[in-house]
Amino acid sequence: MLEIDTLSCSYALAQILNGTSMSISEGEVVALLGRNGMGKTSLVRCIFGQRPPQITAGEILFEGQSLTVLPSYRIAQHGIALVPQGRRIFRSLTVKENLTIVGHDSGEWSISEIYKLFPQLKARSSAWGGDLSGGEQQMLAIGRALVTHPRLLIMDEASEGLAPIVLAEIRKRMKLLKERGLTTLIVEQNVGFALDLADRIYVLGSHGSIVWAATPEEFKNSPDLQHQFLGV
Repeated sequence: MLEIDTLSCSYALAQILNGTSMSISEGEVVALLGRNGMGKTSLVRCIFGQRPPQITAGEILFEGQSLTVLPSYRIAQHGIALVPQGRRIFRSLTVKENLTIVGHDSGEWSISEIYKLFPQLKARSSAWGGDLSGGEQQMLAIGRALVTHPRLLIMDEASEGLAPIVLAEIRKRMKLLKERGLTTLIVEQNVGFALDLADRIYVLGSHGSIVWAATPEEFKNSPDLQHQFLGV
């Protein structure tokens, strides 16, 4: 479904990604891991046509069509949705307004379906986004992405800043999405969160390229490589 082929990108003279290649098949959950500053979020920005960084080589294909030169809104129209790092909900809008402003209240991911997935959001539907807890804001960010009816969901550092009990709740909901066959790319530093959800794992190394590709089982059985590339 998504194919990233020898992608390189830079910020001015600073090379960030250097020949990165990875793929995601329909229905898969794939995790991209890496230490902080390795270029994970830069890769997400490249997928969504956000500049900077500037793509200097390689290609990004979604269902065989190049995304490399498309503007962000056209990429979203292809059926790709982002849960951004930092959540970035609309703090001055209510929960329901956050959901209705970006999507259509029909189809597989209607607002009522979002409320079934996250009952906390239904209970807080009239609350301002800025008044939500961090966990509630993350649920809202996921729900806001889902109401666009994506075929590919990308989550950038979804575990960031969440208490363990809240993260466990988010993980449970993500497993439900996996059971429903939603193709997902999880971009994470939290190894445990990624291992619980992913079918395959890529690790982005210090030179801006993929240094390791494995199944969760292979990853768990390779503590030396975990320490080498992730410091765990």
